[in-house]
Amino acid sequence: MDLRFTAEEIAWRDEVRAFIDAELDPALRERMRVGFGPTKQETIDWQRKLNKKGWACPGWPEEFGGATWTPVQRLIFNEAIQSAPAPDLQGFNITMLGPVLAHFGTPEQKAYFLPRAANLDDWWCQGFSEPGAGSDLASLKTAAKREGDFYIVNGQKIWTSTAHMADWIFALVRTDPNARKKQEGISFLLIDMKTPGITVRPIISIDGSHHLNEVFFDDVKVPVHQRVYEENRGWDVAKYLLGNERSGIARLGKSRANLEFAVDTARQVRSGGAPLVEDRGFRHRVAQIEVDIKALELTQMRVIAAASKKSDGKPDPFSSLLKIKGTELLQATSELIMDTGGPMAMPIWASELHALGNEPIAPEWAGYMAAPYLMLRAASIYGGTNEIQRNILNKAVLRL
Repeated sequence: MDLRFTAEEIAWRDEVRAFIDAELDPALRERMRVGFGPTKQETIDWQRKLNKKGWACPGWPEEFGGATWTPVQRLIFNEAIQSAPAPDLQGFNITMLGPVLAHFGTPEQKAYFLPRAANLDDWWCQGFSEPGAGSDLASLKTAAKREGDFYIVNGQKIWTSTAHMADWIFALVRTDPNARKKQEGISFLLIDMKTPGITVRPIISIDGSHHLNEVFFDDVKVPVHQRVYEENRGWDVAKYLLGNERSGIARLGKSRANLEFAVDTARQVRSGGAPLVEDRGFRHRVAQIEVDIKALELTQMRVIAAASKKSDGKPDPFSSLLKIKGTELLQATSELIMDTGGPMAMPIWASELHALGNEPIAPEWAGYMAAPYLMLRAASIYGGTNEIQRNILNKAVLRL
């Protein structure tokens, strides 16, 4: 099995990199390199550039604006975006909702929502997890009672990423409380976040950021035509969506960018009278991560090659390896970055010190090193916990 890129794939990689170099704001790129995230507007602006290029919707059918790329081309594109670094495609719009509507949506839903999702005219969030129903998603209790042409929704969602900036939410709700199995009796609704009765409350993460939220529904009226697929068949939609959500979760481009940043900063930090980059212990950690990244890259290529030969459309259980090791590498590289900063990684901003009339005690980038490290503790939980992924692998091995 040849796992090397072809000449055409290398040319594609060069084309993507050249586009990023030409179109991405250098100031945004530098801010993201040192650990800051893009603003909502910066993400919108970047995605619209990609949409104009025809690159905003990899994985969508061509008739809805999708890019007709091979799995390897899509991998190359994702890693180029992550390595730049540039803003990610808005995953709720592109990776989750878009494929769902293309597969399950009515003609009217496709015609209205898909172009707006591709261009980020609407910002979507995901209403799945609930208190007591996270990993056991089928135990959700948010209820939708049908009254004529509307559903009346009551309940709560939690850990809802970007709900505070979203225009719409796609949510799983229970429409048949008496269903024989808990996976049955669930429906998939599209809900306008401006609908009366919706309340969003922030959850501040350990890194100090506002990314997560609680969302409450109190007698929220949702038109029946905003249900995707059949009533009480939302679990089928959710399984399809989660299969897309977990694709590409290895994020090797981000791990490479983290490693490059750690090495760059280690040239500026001194340890024992010499640059930290010359320290044997530091160099050993870098070498181990480089080996792990290369091994995972080869594994990723094997999974892609195997998927191209399958015809049943079912996800490869060995893709769970990509999720497990990919998130472990994200955590390892963010830990390396924080250790490189040492005491400077405390969240003390140079601008704040200047405002107090003091000289900065560290470069401004050093004060943000701890935040990504703290945030990425969750990487082994979201997208399907690593424990669950190991269970999937164990079952797959037992079947062999």
